[in-house]
Amino acid sequence: MFDRRDFTRLAAAALAGIPFQRSSAHAGDAPTKDLPAPSHGGDMAGYDPNVHWMGDERIAMLMYPGMTVLDLIGPQSMFAAMMGARIHLVAKTLDPVTSDAGVTITPDATFETCPRDLTVLFAPGGTDGTIKAATDHATLAFMADRGSRATYVTSVCSGSLILGAAGLLKGFRATSHWSCRDALAGFGAIPTDARVVRDRNRITGAGVTAGLDFGLTMVAEMRDRTYAECCQLMSEYDPDPPFKAGSMKTAPPEVREPMVKMVAGFRQAAEALAAGSGLR
Repeated sequence: MFDRRDFTRLAAAALAGIPFQRSSAHAGDAPTKDLPAPSHGGDMAGYDPNVHWMGDERIAMLMYPGMTVLDLIGPQSMFAAMMGARIHLVAKTLDPVTSDAGVTITPDATFETCPRDLTVLFAPGGTDGTIKAATDHATLAFMADRGSRATYVTSVCSGSLILGAAGLLKGFRATSHWSCRDALAGFGAIPTDARVVRDRNRITGAGVTAGLDFGLTMVAEMRDRTYAECCQLMSEYDPDPPFKAGSMKTAPPEVREPMVKMVAGFRQAAEALAAGSGLR
């Protein structure tokens, strides 16, 4: 079966002039048969077929009940287009995990079976579920352990609260969903209002849909810009939203005001979590 991720990998392989191989998404999957890259036109003299296009990254994406599913799936769809990368969907147990929107996903690794040495450690956000995850001893121990060795420590949306609670953001600039971004200061982080924020090996994305920007940023970081642009084109990620209400800067008052009231409880919970962390 040939899916969208395979087409993305095939496009990248064709551009680089190398054979295409359907990569395994999980450790232990059997390799699939190589498929030849199609011929291409144009001058490809500047491309080195041995650089950036194949990799062996190990990516662990945390899952927990009540997470926001797009926080996970947006970045995962970009990671999954990287030839050779292995993605581990990690939770406390192998029981199916239900998101805050009712979508259920089955993890393939636990805190115990997840590889110890990772290229990317990632945390998605949510609301009540995120607060619970950020106060769960086993979750924080896992994040602190893997984060201490990971090449990149990352999050999208309020997932940065989990990084902060695990002691992984002290002294780093970071972002989050607008409703809880300021709470990061309580973990010793430096709240930063931007779509994607990089500070050394900490890379964090703002709310929900910023996960797509984050994912492309990570692909460019781990491979190169052209590979990321292939992923972007195959995903047809060319935003043209019907409304200018996607940020606190652009949303009109009649939209901002009820939304601020709606998330007031979550904001307070995030601030209380950070205030009690002792990491300031």
